[in-house]
Amino acid sequence: MLSNDNIINALDIGSSNIKLASARVDEQKNLHLIGIVEGPSTGINKGIITDIEDTVASISHCLDKAEKIIGLSLDHAFVAISGTHIISQDSRGVIAISHPDGEIKESDVERVLETAQTIATPPNYEIIHVIPRSFTVDNQPDIKDPVGMTGIRLEVNAQIILGLQSQIKNLRKCLYRVGIKDDELVFTPIASAQAVLNKRQKELGVAVIDIGDTTTSIIVFEEGDVLAIKVLPVGSRHITSDIAIGLRISMDLAEKIKMNYGSAIIDKISKHEIINLNELDKNETESVSRKTIVEIINARCEEIFKLVDNELKKIDRSRKLPAGVVLTGAGAKLSGLVNLAKKVLKLPAILGVPGGFQAVNKKFFDPKYATVIGLLLWGREMYLKPQKRINRFNFADLFKRYFKKILP
Repeated sequence: MLSNDNIINALDIGSSNIKLASARVDEQKNLHLIGIVEGPSTGINKGIITDIEDTVASISHCLDKAEKIIGLSLDHAFVAISGTHIISQDSRGVIAISHPDGEIKESDVERVLETAQTIATPPNYEIIHVIPRSFTVDNQPDIKDPVGMTGIRLEVNAQIILGLQSQIKNLRKCLYRVGIKDDELVFTPIASAQAVLNKRQKELGVAVIDIGDTTTSIIVFEEGDVLAIKVLPVGSRHITSDIAIGLRISMDLAEKIKMNYGSAIIDKISKHEIINLNELDKNETESVSRKTIVEIINARCEEIFKLVDNELKKIDRSRKLPAGVVLTGAGAKLSGLVNLAKKVLKLPAILGVPGGFQAVNKKFFDPKYATVIGLLLWGREMYLKPQKRINRFNFADLFKRYFKKILP
């Protein structure tokens, strides 16, 4: 029987399905995946909870399934949070070093990050992450880790990631009702990047494009730091919707067509290639040119990448990321999508497969599991370094805030 002492759980609540994963950290600090369970998701749209009862039922169903398969009582997890309501702001914090010898300690870094949180947040928003970009010690800038250095004044340049307070509370209400404590809420693209990027890519400059069901999340790194984040309100379901509307067929049939015959690239698709819809749905009698389908898909995919490029232009990184873009998420597996990304963004592009863990079943090395695997890797860092500074909360603070907001 497994022990909960070294077990990390992760929960990714998407608009179309929920993924719940468990992993074990061994004595060598390796992450061994125990299993991932998936279930349908209802009550969520574009990362926003629209029906608490439906969301609770969906999580509960997945949780019951996971406990039977994994053989553990899952009462806590690192939980992904996403949605178009999430925004980011730059911030700066400054403190004086109080120690007589002037040596900077962990407590000083925590204090300066606390001061960075005193920004004027928009009404009804709550801080999710405080991500330090660089520190300055006595006017010496661009320091990554000031602990152990000597100085009088410590400054930090940080990025603050915020979400709507109401949405965060709704998410925690759902978790509370199914008996799960959130070890931490982690912004989805940060989790995905944890699973699909290496240190060199982050140093050179790279963007992760996580294509979900109803949203596409973007996170840009440069010199190891988060440069920008954005959630776009368009995802792979919109491609399916376009096919359904264009061919006047059901969404279920449109999804089958997309998965079996879809491609993001029109080149080399013959207009004489015909698809008999009756082979996929007995109620259909018509046939359609595959090129027509691919043209519909191509138009929507081009739109997604043009929206991504617009975000890169805002930070002056359009066509300027040496490590290019990494596509991940369930929607990233569409045939030809990587080549289309290269064409539209004028950057190198690859498919991001999660790594950094060990698993018996190779099916888990799949882009659709990037977020939930990233949550496990994030959790391992917290397991090994409970006071890791990239986050706003340590576990004790998080639980205090959790119960304060949930309980009357």
